[in-house]
Amino acid sequence: MTTHRNDAPVQRVTARAYTIPTDGEEADGTIHWNSTTIVIANVEAGGMSGVGYAYASDAAVSVIADMLADVVTGMDARDVTHAWVAMGVAVRNVGKSGIASSAIAAVDTALWDLKAKLAGQSLLDLLGAAHDEIAAYGSGGFTTYSDARLCEQLSRWADEGIGAVKMKIGEHPDADLERVAQARRAIGEHVDLYVDANGAFHAKQAMRFAAEFAGLGVSWFEEPVSSDDLEGLRLVRERSPAGMRVAAGEYGYTLHDQRRMLEARAVDVLQADATRCGGPSGFMRAAALCEAFGVPLSAHTAPTLHATLACAAAPAINVEYFYDHARIERMLFDGAIDPRRGMLVPNRDQPGLGLTLKVRDAERYAA
Repeated sequence: MTTHRNDAPVQRVTARAYTIPTDGEEADGTIHWNSTTIVIANVEAGGMSGVGYAYASDAAVSVIADMLADVVTGMDARDVTHAWVAMGVAVRNVGKSGIASSAIAAVDTALWDLKAKLAGQSLLDLLGAAHDEIAAYGSGGFTTYSDARLCEQLSRWADEGIGAVKMKIGEHPDADLERVAQARRAIGEHVDLYVDANGAFHAKQAMRFAAEFAGLGVSWFEEPVSSDDLEGLRLVRERSPAGMRVAAGEYGYTLHDQRRMLEARAVDVLQADATRCGGPSGFMRAAALCEAFGVPLSAHTAPTLHATLACAAAPAINVEYFYDHARIERMLFDGAIDPRRGMLVPNRDQPGLGLTLKVRDAERYAA
């Protein structure tokens, strides 16, 4: 009989929320915001500390403190799957989707970071690399931006070598076609242009816009209708012009959510967000689903974390270099990753994710 070793028991699990104001009012097709909250978790074992994070409500801190910390404490820090399953069970009665799933994501990421540190490896080397680098696409272009700021932001990314850029649409539909036309002129003909409606349209409205956007070379239509409307998504996908991919999935908190979207044939590209779908453990399971269904995977926001995870996922094609999150990760972490010639390259010279919280810089934003 083999006895399981536990010479690296988890000794402590903590979390804290930080709320960072945006550098101007921002909006998409359905909501406005002026700040972003990041929940950062730490897991300690073997004289080391793992760091993980999720973009979520500060309520996730309470979930970690009240429901997850005791479950994980005492477990072998290297047995991440055991901890992930146990955390899922622990939140059963409050619902695994939403805040609970993001809380699990932050702790799961910290555990993977810690496991890699205990092994003296980068997280990508621990997971196994399917890619050495992954394409980034610049994402911003909020509906509150002036035409000048929209064009400046997208054209700057294009000038830096990023091969695709994305803008928000849907808040003012009557103005969208002209805004997209201005964006196309700003970035030129050789950069891919993506649009994201955040579910603002109904299916027939989205189909009309898809036909009009095709003439401007739009190659990616994200959440043209609500992700809850799988039939509507499928209809838009099937009737969109050749060369235009319909993408969605950022609100998939569980494998069931992602499987339903794939079974409905609702998307050309499935998006997954490790800070929502249960951390690296959930993200890599989403990647396996994509591989089984023959559908490409795109990582939604959180570019530093997803640079590593997407490089470990065979069906991954790109990572969203989201303006707000890239800014926050640079502000709060040493080791945050920015694109090089349009590609995100994980740091494989440092153990784990290679991130260190800038404690003094972060403190001013603590909740």
